[in-house]
Amino acid sequence: MRLARLLSTSALFAFGTVSAFAAPADSTAPSTKKSPTKVAAAAPSMMGNTAPTDEHEEHVSVSGHHSYFDGVTRRDVGGGLMQKQDAAKSVSAISRDYIEKQAPGQDPMQLIALLPGANVTSSDPAGLTGSHMSARGLDQSQMGFTLEGFPINDIGSFAVYSQEIVDSENLRKISLAQGSADLDSPHLSATGGVVDMYMIDPKMKKGGAFDVSYGSYDYTRGFLRLDTGKIGQTNLRAYFSGSYATEDAIHSMATNRKLHAEAKIVNDWGDGNRVSLAIVGNRLYNYLTPSVNKASWDAYGFGVKDKYVASCYSGSTCTRPDGTTFKNTSNATINNTVYNGAYKAGDANYYKFHQNPFTNIYASAPSTFKLTDHLVLTETPYFWYGSGSGGGAYTVPTSWGATSMSGTLDGKSVAKGSLLYEPSITTTYRPGAVTKLTLTTGVNRLMVGYWFEYAKQSQTAPATGIGADGTPWDIWGGGPNYVFNDGTTYQYRASLTQTRTHTMFIGDSLSLLNNKLTIDAGLKYAIVTRDGHNMLPDTSTGPYIDKTYYEPLPTASIRYQINPEMQVFVSGATNFRIPTNYSLYDAGAYYKNGGYSTQANKNQQPEISISEEAGWRYTGPTVMASVTYFHYNFTNRLISQQECLDNACLNYATTNINAGGQSTNGVDAEIGTRPIFYHIRPYASFEYVDARTTSNLLSSSGNKVDYMRTSGKFAPDTPKYQVGFNLDYDDGNLFGAYKLKYVAKQYATFMNDESIPGYVKMDITVGYRFKNLGFLQAPNIKFNLTNITNKHYLGFPTSTRVNAQTQTGIFGTSIKGTAPNYMIAAPFAATGSISAGF
Repeated sequence: MRLARLLSTSALFAFGTVSAFAAPADSTAPSTKKSPTKVAAAAPSMMGNTAPTDEHEEHVSVSGHHSYFDGVTRRDVGGGLMQKQDAAKSVSAISRDYIEKQAPGQDPMQLIALLPGANVTSSDPAGLTGSHMSARGLDQSQMGFTLEGFPINDIGSFAVYSQEIVDSENLRKISLAQGSADLDSPHLSATGGVVDMYMIDPKMKKGGAFDVSYGSYDYTRGFLRLDTGKIGQTNLRAYFSGSYATEDAIHSMATNRKLHAEAKIVNDWGDGNRVSLAIVGNRLYNYLTPSVNKASWDAYGFGVKDKYVASCYSGSTCTRPDGTTFKNTSNATINNTVYNGAYKAGDANYYKFHQNPFTNIYASAPSTFKLTDHLVLTETPYFWYGSGSGGGAYTVPTSWGATSMSGTLDGKSVAKGSLLYEPSITTTYRPGAVTKLTLTTGVNRLMVGYWFEYAKQSQTAPATGIGADGTPWDIWGGGPNYVFNDGTTYQYRASLTQTRTHTMFIGDSLSLLNNKLTIDAGLKYAIVTRDGHNMLPDTSTGPYIDKTYYEPLPTASIRYQINPEMQVFVSGATNFRIPTNYSLYDAGAYYKNGGYSTQANKNQQPEISISEEAGWRYTGPTVMASVTYFHYNFTNRLISQQECLDNACLNYATTNINAGGQSTNGVDAEIGTRPIFYHIRPYASFEYVDARTTSNLLSSSGNKVDYMRTSGKFAPDTPKYQVGFNLDYDDGNLFGAYKLKYVAKQYATFMNDESIPGYVKMDITVGYRFKNLGFLQAPNIKFNLTNITNKHYLGFPTSTRVNAQTQTGIFGTSIKGTAPNYMIAAPFAATGSISAGF
């Protein structure tokens, strides 16, 4: 019923706009021209290519080959891991040939894990809890993500929740620009490149597709898409799809569920006119996955699923659930590596306290209008809505800010030290639009544009009760709530942030020597205002905080086509990331003489990156290859830092700071082929990075503060080497693939005194595609095996520290270290699926 309601809502919204999409019949007559028989020559890309209508498609028509219902062509380079590129910067992309052969429902980060520089870790093989990604050592909050031309990153934290974005069956292409954003990219956080995702178009003929899957951890998923085909005597067409998936959390008592629906409507007419509308609805009933320190990982591995595991503090002798004892000789607290499956009163690590329900609705209408033979208008209006909570349990508050105060829950007193359920609730409304005009006059193209967005984000955390069995009264914190004796409803945090973005951009492209030489230059000027209201008492900033950021962002590039197969390019770009909204607010528990446990820093400056790239590409009839050298200089790096508020570090505060600079040099490379040796398509990628911190960073322990000698150290969260490999086989019936990813060790501290080792992960796909069977088109059966060696490893650091071990600062002060935390990567999993078109 939920899936039906979500689909029907999408359908009503979509059909309500049908009249705006209709085009005259005489403008939709099919062309009588023959299809091209070679790669179409596309004009070199400008520095504004984010909207779907900016895409220059690679059209290939080869006698005896065709696309299947799922978009597979069997011809794309590297099994769909490479596409022809013309931009004067590093770009890699995947297509349907690769996407369709992965396990159905994988999230976009999992799908691009083999591309140069992409370092991706997932805590579950199906992607229901999302993945983490970095590129060239810069994590996902430093990158911009778009779907159909609109921004996906959270407007406050810039986090990306990859499990919410799109069903893989509806993805046409994912493009990774490792180094810099385009001029028209609608992002406030893209110091480390962008990921652009594009959905498939509705088919001209009515029909549809479905698939069903079952796999490890009781993973069950179904997907259905219905295409209307052309409606009347127009090119107006649409599809509506829905999916539902469940999966038991790995080594946990929790079960994750996802309900998802999508719709897309398209009409095109005349010479280059196009209107589209994409709608995505998503509802998650998920559980959070804990980050773990190395001592906990060494003690419990994947965790104890169905028992209570007590916390073991540093220096203590503790008892495991099986009765054996051990002494904690680390400087960290050892916990179960999953949230406890058995409830014990007072245990904040019980899994039911860490639920993560969320609802999202996205709508985008990227459209292009050819106003004259030389002038094109591209318009991408969008709306982004999200509301959800991340659960947690905390002891009964004893103060409201600096004022000691008691209260009641549902009219009754609550014993001191008891736990209350305090979900962190975020609700976001985010309308915006990107508008641009492109004027082509002879060898020159001029682009001017404007991005406007007005976002409102409310973040609250009320407290409600917990049942005798550990079940929260209301996972949304709806009440009854804990109320102080003066009538005030307690909140762990309570803020409203309004973010207004005004970004103007202009770019000019000059093509010389019969389009062999292309020179681009552009400027983006961003004005971003955050108006914040913190409703907690006794904050260090007062109730109202206003910050405005002004950033000019120039960019330039040169591309030279040596011959039809080879080109070289150089480019330079400036990008920025403004501070997160939560850096503006005090929040959390209040400590006497210490303030709130999260402390504001409204003086943070935007993080700035200046990047340069120089590259070479080869695009032949059989082989494609590229090599890119890159260099970055960062200033005002944004990091989160913990500070102890007492000598024993029992109470601590988190704050956000500018962490100086970083310099990065490296090389990306990839190579792939069309089918060779009958039906084989190999692909390989490589990255080398040398990233160095260029500043000494402040560290503290209790009342001790000093600067650590971090300048010249290797940057954390950055593998020095990465290698990806894929070997694809597809003869039209039997298909399969073997893929491998090697990621070198990653430091978790700026002092390089703790790291996680490198790892190799291998996956296998094998399947068989049948001939049409009645009304079913190309039914196929597929098996996906991930992490086939069942490698147990920590995937990446989730909380970078300055130092993990006790270190001496530059002024001679001994500073105790703090243990970093990490994400546990998913173990072996197998998934079987059946799919067909109709």
